[in-house]
Amino acid sequence: MKKKLSIFLMCFYSLLTFANDSTYVERQATYIDVALSNNSGNLFSLKAYRGLPLDQEKLDELLEELPTKYDPDFRIVELIRVLFYADGIYDDDILPVLGEMPMWLNQGDSIRNYWTENHMIMWMSSEWLLHERYDKAIDSTLYPRLIKYLELKNEHGFYEFFSSVYAPYTLSGLLNLYDFTEDQTIKNLAMQVAQRLLKDILKPTTSLGVYFPAAGRNYPEKYRTAYGQNHNGLIYLLTGLGETPSGASHSGSFLATSNLPVDDVIASWTPYLDTSIQIGHPIESSFDILSDLSTRDRLLFQWTFGGYFHPLIAEESFDLLTEYDIWKHKDWGVFQPLSFISPNSIQGLAEELNVLSYSSGLTGHNLRIFKNNAVALISTPELWKGKAGFQQWPFAVTVGTTAVYIQAGKVTENWNDRDRNVQNSHLPHVEQNKNLALIMYRPQSIPLILDLFAGEMFEDKEVALFWKDDSFDEIVEDGLWLMARQDENYVAVRRSCTEQVNSWWACPTEEGQTWVIMVGNDLMYGSFSEFQNLIATSEFNEEWYYDSATSQYVYHSQISIDTLSAEYAWGVDSITTNIQSPLMNNSEFSIYPNPSSDLVNIELDAFENKPVNVKVFNALGVEIFSKQIDLSTSFEKIQTADWKAGTYIVTIENQGKYYRQKLVKF
Repeated sequence: MKKKLSIFLMCFYSLLTFANDSTYVERQATYIDVALSNNSGNLFSLKAYRGLPLDQEKLDELLEELPTKYDPDFRIVELIRVLFYADGIYDDDILPVLGEMPMWLNQGDSIRNYWTENHMIMWMSSEWLLHERYDKAIDSTLYPRLIKYLELKNEHGFYEFFSSVYAPYTLSGLLNLYDFTEDQTIKNLAMQVAQRLLKDILKPTTSLGVYFPAAGRNYPEKYRTAYGQNHNGLIYLLTGLGETPSGASHSGSFLATSNLPVDDVIASWTPYLDTSIQIGHPIESSFDILSDLSTRDRLLFQWTFGGYFHPLIAEESFDLLTEYDIWKHKDWGVFQPLSFISPNSIQGLAEELNVLSYSSGLTGHNLRIFKNNAVALISTPELWKGKAGFQQWPFAVTVGTTAVYIQAGKVTENWNDRDRNVQNSHLPHVEQNKNLALIMYRPQSIPLILDLFAGEMFEDKEVALFWKDDSFDEIVEDGLWLMARQDENYVAVRRSCTEQVNSWWACPTEEGQTWVIMVGNDLMYGSFSEFQNLIATSEFNEEWYYDSATSQYVYHSQISIDTLSAEYAWGVDSITTNIQSPLMNNSEFSIYPNPSSDLVNIELDAFENKPVNVKVFNALGVEIFSKQIDLSTSFEKIQTADWKAGTYIVTIENQGKYYRQKLVKF
């Protein structure tokens, strides 16, 4: 009873101390009224907040499925609000289920995710509040890692920057801490971090309440519709912009029932912005920043920014995955072939696979933001250019209520069928100058070992434009330029070609290609005709040359329009380390023993014609063995004693066809 009284007094004190603007408070009440009246959206916390009974059948269904879900923390944070607002009514239903739920990394867990930024705070906040209110047993690491998380975000910002997928869930964990914790240090930090997150959401938000940002991690569905999504509830509550929600989103239900002070957040929004902001910190500094955590927790924090198999932490990642027996977890499936490699080879292999091991990292990036009322252009110029992409969103354009962007990878007739976890098979360099952007593509070669176990994810190099004709009032095509108007908002795209693939504007990538995007409106350029005339005066140049001083092949592009210009020279070392032969994956030959130690045998019985060429490449694609065999014997012996431990590719060429298999050397 004392705990409940303490929490009540704390919330009451917060309400008195941090009274929000009355207009915002009215929007909170209206938001709740509309959602309850329409019986639409996430209603558990709203009903508990208003003292209304929950739908017991839905609650029972949720509690039954919760232990088997990949992301139960999304619903657990809701249940935490129910526990605190419902004054014990549902304790007997909820607590037994949550009491059995592991809330941090545990042995053999193949289901749940504890190592991304949003999941981490939802798990930690839930466990902490259950500990405070219900004396849930915790280990000694929870409090210091929770404090570290809050301090880290307060100082360095969010690795999953501008994510309309993940930021709303991160917010839910922060609001639970602010609204309910008894610890003043946690409460104050949670308040500051939640305010920072909300200010970040408002930075790219346009005058129409539309949020189509460049982002650390995002999904394509967040760029298909301007309204009706999780983050729109937050934008409406804070600014009143956009469509009035008819139901409660996950994050909207949290903010509508929270006492978080937001007057400064609301005042931070502006319809005009032209700025750069820094997100995160270099991965090298993370060791010092996180030095007060245990080795396990420090590594999990490094995973939150996508460190995973970066060479600096690859061996530790390997050890942790092995120690906790989570190689078979769905999040680690693509890396599972690495589990058979000698641990002392992991760091070197991670460096060899830099096209993949580096580019998952989301820290130490600079963002450019341009916004003018209902148009916006946002980019991250140096987001691992040329390397394999994941959920990163390097840039995005807002034109009224429509998103325009470009992505590299397989072009499907239904854009929704693209791999939502690999948004770009190779990432671009974006050079942005105010409302003008130069988008350059120059894919880095994929090493053979990566091509063997994850090649399908990154093999398609086409670059395609997400452009919906029916979103615009007027469209004009002029050579490579494609221009459109929605109301008095304009966009121009200079394509690299005028080809189409599966009904989308798309260009195949040989060595490289460049696109250009510019946005504007009537306030900036007058009529749409005047905007077209301006685009017609543009000057574009691209060239390839060899720079002998740096031994680099350079791809240079430049665009000039009116008073704006952007250019970039992209150099790549001339030494080629990857093989790009037309290899075939099959089992036409056998390798044994595999893994091997000192000697490997290659059976060649399947090849009736002579001769065959046998070659072996290391993970960099460097040839380390080559021999032509006339098949007078049924197998070839290769001495491997002097080879370094790691993974190799054995290729056999026979009558113009290539066959390959992986060989692991201990």
